[in-house]
Amino acid sequence: MRKLAPLLFLFLAACTTIATLRLDDRFGLPDPTRYDHPRAGSTGMPDYWNDVRPVLDQRCVQCHACSDAPCQLNLTSYSGLTRGANPTEVYANRLLAGTPTRLGIDAQTTADWRKLGFFPVLNERQPTPQANREAGVMYRLLAMKQEHPGPSAGQLTDDDLDFSLDRSQVCVPAEGLDEYTRRHPTRGMPFGLPPLSAKEHQTLARWIEAGAPYRPAPPLPASIDRQIADWENFLNGDDNKSQLAARYIYEHWYLAHLWFAESPGRYFELVRSRTPPGKPIDLIATRRPYDDPATDRVWYRLQYNEATVVAKTHMPLQLDAKLLAKLRQSFLTPSYTVASLPGYEPTIAANPFVTFRDLPLQARYRLMLENAQFTLSNYMKGAVCRGQVALNSIDDHIWVVFVAPNDKESLLMQKLIDGAAPVLSLPGELQSTTGLLAWRTYADLERKYLESKRALIKKLGKEGARPTMADIWDGDGSNPNAALTVFRHFDSASVERGLLGDRPQTAFLMGYPLLERMHYLLTAGFDVFGNVGHQLVTRLYMDFLRMESELNFLVFLPLKDRQAVLDHWYRKRSEPHNRYFADATAHFPEESGIRFVSKNPLGELYDKINHRVAPVRESYSELNSSGLGVSAISALQQLNAISGIAASLMPEASLLYVTPGTGKPAVISLVRDSAHTNVAELFDEESRRLPSEDRLIALNGVIGAYPNAIFVLDDQNLASFAKAAGQLQSPADFTALVDRFGVRRSDPRFWPTSDAIHSRWRADRPVDFGALDLSRIENN
Repeated sequence: MRKLAPLLFLFLAACTTIATLRLDDRFGLPDPTRYDHPRAGSTGMPDYWNDVRPVLDQRCVQCHACSDAPCQLNLTSYSGLTRGANPTEVYANRLLAGTPTRLGIDAQTTADWRKLGFFPVLNERQPTPQANREAGVMYRLLAMKQEHPGPSAGQLTDDDLDFSLDRSQVCVPAEGLDEYTRRHPTRGMPFGLPPLSAKEHQTLARWIEAGAPYRPAPPLPASIDRQIADWENFLNGDDNKSQLAARYIYEHWYLAHLWFAESPGRYFELVRSRTPPGKPIDLIATRRPYDDPATDRVWYRLQYNEATVVAKTHMPLQLDAKLLAKLRQSFLTPSYTVASLPGYEPTIAANPFVTFRDLPLQARYRLMLENAQFTLSNYMKGAVCRGQVALNSIDDHIWVVFVAPNDKESLLMQKLIDGAAPVLSLPGELQSTTGLLAWRTYADLERKYLESKRALIKKLGKEGARPTMADIWDGDGSNPNAALTVFRHFDSASVERGLLGDRPQTAFLMGYPLLERMHYLLTAGFDVFGNVGHQLVTRLYMDFLRMESELNFLVFLPLKDRQAVLDHWYRKRSEPHNRYFADATAHFPEESGIRFVSKNPLGELYDKINHRVAPVRESYSELNSSGLGVSAISALQQLNAISGIAASLMPEASLLYVTPGTGKPAVISLVRDSAHTNVAELFDEESRRLPSEDRLIALNGVIGAYPNAIFVLDDQNLASFAKAAGQLQSPADFTALVDRFGVRRSDPRFWPTSDAIHSRWRADRPVDFGALDLSRIENN
């Protein structure tokens, strides 16, 4: 067989070459510049914005968006469509760092994308209707689905349809489609889902036949242009103080979807440019936001992003005059000096405590703290949408609170940073190709940092500085970011405002040093195109930051109760972790300043924290905010009582579309809180699972970006669904549950239900809304 493999490769290569020559003979040579200067369509043809974009948004970007799109085909924008596809997988274990292929960043022309290994999915040969059909991948795969729509009920049993997360990609250019369609006739698009309606298919088909015409997005309102000018003026001051502040803001906001109230739904990105305001943006493309820009002066610009918003990358941040004034007050008004601007050497740029030492610590902390949901979402989503390598180092359900940002705490934080600065290095300094044993260096540095921190805290503790509830930020009485809940969904995660769910598996207390290190570890310093060493070091360093966050939280408990809680959080831990956690009080050997009266101090502490942040809690996620009636809410609350094996048989994330007898429909998220003995180990997560301790959490609205199941319910069957879910004992029981209440991949209701869910979510939460990724709907 091994002897035949080279012959088979040569045979396939020869077939592709022959097919290429045939297309060349019939339709001419490819011209990759064809779509770099798009033309508007003729009268009567489908319009990109009014006709085509809605179909792509509702039927295609659900799988084809961001770095986890199959074959890197990103259909959220026209530039993504014309870029095409690439067989190289973004999520891969590499010995050496790979070449970045970020849409809109790493190449600006179609010809440059072809040099990076992308092939067209639209015809780039003669611009005739026949060539646009027969020499275009997209047209032919859509047509293939129309010819082979698949079953309209039940599970999909076709062995040729693989829905596993890490399935092998088959990325076929036009030259190989004849053989591909013969071998895989059921792999038309949408893959493993119902076909487009006749009207939707006709819209896309006619548009492709016409040469995929495109017109630029409508111009921005004058009021937005004026605000952009104000922000760019602030971000591009000539003095050192202004330039360093702008660099800090950019390195923390570069992934934000920035928006203005005057134009909701339009989003902007903060970018580095070689050109100043008033001139076209000349983008500076680097792997990381702090890499050397290789230019004498960096200009920070606001660039309009016309791509469709998808939930897995959407991190909105509103810009307005009030925020602009606050940033001026925080960063520019205080009296301090920036004698010289820091450079971009990796050992400096990757360490924010060195780079931004001159900026007021309160200003830095407040920038992250007051938009804490956005800050933590960066850690979970980043620029890679799913599965940052560090996500399996956190529990499925975490409450997060923050150190109060007063002058006393700022002074403590600054003393701690100054005292520990030599050991506060981060893996980003090693860039994207890291040795597999580098984590040992960072383990030693973390140990030295904690020793320094312990010594300082102990000194202050002897002076009576015991922690009280006043040390936990209350959102200044108005900010709902005061407390957050993190839900992990296997290799993705979501961050919600408020303390959601009954009791979390663990809890974090975070201050400025932790927020900053997490940002430069998981966001600014993380490269999804990096090698396996870079990914492992990131994962293992995140272990340290998670444990530090948890130990911070435990200092509020009485000394005698801390070890028992820590031991429960880290059951069956390894010997290195056992030594690390041998004494839960060593981190802070002083008594709590909180008075406890119950025999359950941890539960009492949760209640006290809940009470402290209650004034700023948003009610949207509560079931009572769904608009459903009393009986429906009662049935949904029964789902919150499901635990153990029944809960473990439910998917990670389900969406319930509930239609009451009267009133508006509601979208309810049903999240599985998967229990573990601990999350301190890198491999073999399944062996540390505790299905008997799993729980379900039902919340109003959409939680997460990757639903695994969809159920359609009404007043008549909601209680029956809750009862059946609570009685699950086997996978066969869950299949029966889907038979009764679910909307499978084959169900003709699939797309109408998807549309209804998206419509309801957009109406309820227009700023948070983004298209869901439906590629992980389970085939049960």
